[in-house]
Amino acid sequence: MSHRPRVVVVGGGFAGCEAAYQAARRGAAVTLYEMKPVRMSPAHRSADLAEVVCSNSLGSDNPESAPGLLKRELRALDSVIIAAADRHRVPAGQALAVDREAFAAEVTRRIEATPGITVVREEVTEVPLEPGSYTIVATGPMTSDALAASLARIVGGESLYFYDAIAPIVTAESIDRSIAFRASRYDDGPGDYLNCPLDEAQYHAFVRELLAGETVPSKPFEEEKVFEGCMPIEVMAARGPMTLAYGPMKPVGLIDPRTGRRPFAVVQLRQEDAAASLYNMVGFQTKLRYPEQKRIFRMIPGLEHAEFVRLGSLHRNVFLNAPRLIDTALRVKSAPSLLLAGQMIGVEGYVESCAMGALAGIHAARLARGLAPLPPPRETALGSLVHYLVASDPKHFQPMNVNFGLLPEPPPELKVRKEQRRAYQLRRAAEALSGWLAEVSPAAQPA
Repeated sequence: MSHRPRVVVVGGGFAGCEAAYQAARRGAAVTLYEMKPVRMSPAHRSADLAEVVCSNSLGSDNPESAPGLLKRELRALDSVIIAAADRHRVPAGQALAVDREAFAAEVTRRIEATPGITVVREEVTEVPLEPGSYTIVATGPMTSDALAASLARIVGGESLYFYDAIAPIVTAESIDRSIAFRASRYDDGPGDYLNCPLDEAQYHAFVRELLAGETVPSKPFEEEKVFEGCMPIEVMAARGPMTLAYGPMKPVGLIDPRTGRRPFAVVQLRQEDAAASLYNMVGFQTKLRYPEQKRIFRMIPGLEHAEFVRLGSLHRNVFLNAPRLIDTALRVKSAPSLLLAGQMIGVEGYVESCAMGALAGIHAARLARGLAPLPPPRETALGSLVHYLVASDPKHFQPMNVNFGLLPEPPPELKVRKEQRRAYQLRRAAEALSGWLAEVSPAAQPA
């Protein structure tokens, strides 16, 4: 095995296992480090690789959904994670849910049996950067303090975050533009924000429901460290009935064109992507349970029929400011032999983490062989996730799930009708994927 180019993978979760598997299939000698069972994090119970620590659902498997599209692309890559999930799925409607113990045991068995992979059970406290090899760090949201500190020394501490303070994101097409108006505060131009105006009665009704809403309790290992800049909206509201009207919902500098007057309060929506297909609810990070978020936030005028592609949260989650740090091959710009994968780089969800692991493994194996990396086409779900990671505004970057808003819109000249848009995106993604697969498949790698 000494003739094989070397790839080191740190972390035996979804992303790390997928990275190791994809790299080994492309001829790399992979050393996969996993700290369990030598050291267990507070969230883990099993010594198996790819342990399912939260929900046993891997999200929708509907082929017409964005998560379903991503799973289809991973199946085309012979994903070890998705194959194990398919084999040990349990009934869950259109979702791909798994028997968590059988699933993790299957992934562990397959990784340990894959030629070219050596699993080492020990904790890594320093990022291993060795001459002549490539390293993938895929340690996920529960990265140890020591390894996080080592990573911070490489990327810069200001680019490493320990908490998600995530505000909801809605689709542009679900915002009622007869109510929401475009303007920036004191700005005479077209404005950078969409503004949802509330009158006094609407504002106080909203605050009452916000304060009564059911929240997600913190896990025992999630020490509460709430900063002013990322305080949950319901915590701010609890400080007093007018706190929000003088805070993130302040209406100063804004005139509602329907009334010609300043609203009592506003909810501002900030454009999330270049195509203006997604909008972020500014200042609305929250610990409300997901059903409560949908119910309460749809009380906001203009958002009565909001389609949420991401809901709010605040939880411990080590992640990096990917747009500042990585390129389209998931390499750290300041340390090109280091690749990053999984939730650490700003994707949310099991399957999204697996997807980034797959790409990191493919890229690392190619780089170790002296080949140029081949990022997936922008039109695919894989490519759209990568595009989000590298092309987002670093000032406002937050982790994201796969969704149709990330995929490029149909060209205007095609005049694709709204109801046909997703079918077009699915078809175009499949066409783009096929050519890329032919270039990155194990059979296409030089001996």
